[in-house]
This record gives sequence, structure tokens and C-alpha cells, in this order.
Amino acid sequence: MQTEVVYASDGGITGVRHAWAFDEMFSVFVTQGLENWKTRKFTGEELAPLAKRNMEAFKQFAYFTYATADGEQVPFNDPLPDYWLDYSDSILTLHFTLPFKVPLRANELKLEVYDPTIFINFEFAKETPVKFVGATQCRFDTELPREMTPSERMALSQIAAEVPNTTMAWGAQFANKIIVHCP
Repeated sequence: MQTEVVYASDGGITGVRHAWAFDEMFSVFVTQGLENWKTRKFTGEELAPLAKRNMEAFKQFAYFTYATADGEQVPFNDPLPDYWLDYSDSILTLHFTLPFKVPLRANELKLEVYDPTIFINFEFAKETPVKFVGATQCRFDTELPREMTPSERMALSQIAAEVPNTTMAWGAQFANKIIVHCP
């Protein structure tokens, strides 16, 4: 995943823009049956219904993106309608922008990206995991998720597949974190 923190001209943070590259197996699986599947030369128009299905499904999980500003939780609006998918080198990438309900100013903005159910694994892009759009005075740190302990793996494996574990707070323990520091 690559994330851009988006700033307005007045210095307020307006939202985040994500680019999430799916793994090759998922990318091939979800594009099966599309008109250009054999050539793998998909148009934006052809991928648009798939992008829409992803965005609709991700809504129930708050788009896997959670934010606090100076320690206070801050809500996002629904994504901007200009989300899209592209397909390159056997990888499908979803691009979308999550605007904050109200632009904010904060000395510390913490963004956490995770799946509460631990079904989807997120990891930062190796090169340029985070960018700022419109800001120059801020800096960021990233924190990788910790490893699961053997006892946690055992407990997780004992949850029945049909039981949603969204109330167990498992995913938050293994969040990828972006901490933005602004003067």
C-alpha cells in the first residue's frame, strides 16, 4: 500500500489517498471472466464495476483506515467518487481518496490501516510508502505491525470460520501505522 496525506492550500489536512496493490493470485482471480481476460489488457471502463464492488464491500470496515488527530478520533466521509482500478504486470491496484469530514490541523495525525477481521494483510510499499501532497513542513514515521505470538495464532485458529471476529479487536493489534508530525 502507498498512502498520500493530502493538504489544502491553507495547511489543513483534507484526507488520505490510498493505492492498494492486490497480490497476483487475487488479481488474476477477480479479473477472470472479464472481456479482455486472455490478453490482460483491461480498460478503466471494464474494471469500474469491480472497483465499485470493492468500495461497497470495504465500507463495512471503514475502508480499513482509522485516524486520530492529537489523540482524538477523527471521522472520514465516504470516498470521493473518482476511485479506480488499474491492472499492470499482473497486479490490480485500487486507487481512492478518503476525505475527512472536516479538514483538520494537528501536531500529530495517526493513521492506522488494518482489517479488523485479520483476513486481509496490508503492508507498506517498500519504496515511498507515504507521501505528502501540498505540505512541506511535516514529517512522518511508519510502524510495522508486531508479529503474532504462538498463543495468539492458536486462539485465532480456534475461531470458527463463520464467526465474525470484528468485535475482538484483533486487527487493531496488528495495524500498519503512519504517524504524521507537524509543527
